[in-house]
Amino acid sequence: MPSEIWLVRHGETEWSRSGQHTSRTDLPLTPNGELQAAKLKAMLAGHSFALVLSSPMQRAIETCRLVGLTPEISKDLMEWDYGDYEGLTTAEIQKQVPNWTVWTGASPNGETVDQVGARADRVISRALAAKGDVALFGHGHLSRILAARWVGLGPSGGQLLALSTASLSVLGYERETRVIRLWNQTSS
Repeated sequence: MPSEIWLVRHGETEWSRSGQHTSRTDLPLTPNGELQAAKLKAMLAGHSFALVLSSPMQRAIETCRLVGLTPEISKDLMEWDYGDYEGLTTAEIQKQVPNWTVWTGASPNGETVDQVGARADRVISRALAAKGDVALFGHGHLSRILAARWVGLGPSGGQLLALSTASLSVLGYERETRVIRLWNQTSS
């Protein structure tokens, strides 16, 4: 059976709780986020990974540490760079740009959906080269784009895949076809 990719979204931060776009701001987990991450440990218990990668942001690294793994850092797993919209909620942005979404609108001085998709493709290539299952610790939008790319959708296909904090998703195969085997599983 081909290897699987286990996607783990980091636990709660102050901004994920409030709905603020968080990419390059290096926020810690909240106490609740630490508890969420610790609960993920049981979901990964007994599973071995040929490769463990994490975004360099402390919220992802700490989630990885709390589940009992030590990651290699990959800048390709960083969250979508929201540019000038960093720290703002969608509602705040829509006051200036009606109907804006991260999926369909520009993020001034940030990344495009296609740029994030290119990073996701590099992560997938690296995971496919590993000799076994791979655990990836990262962020909401990047993980959604990565899953969309896994199943052959364009990067904006990630808008169809809601993802909670401190969640586990598994990308794998049905025969030789890439599929999403598990999506958005949380411990609560």
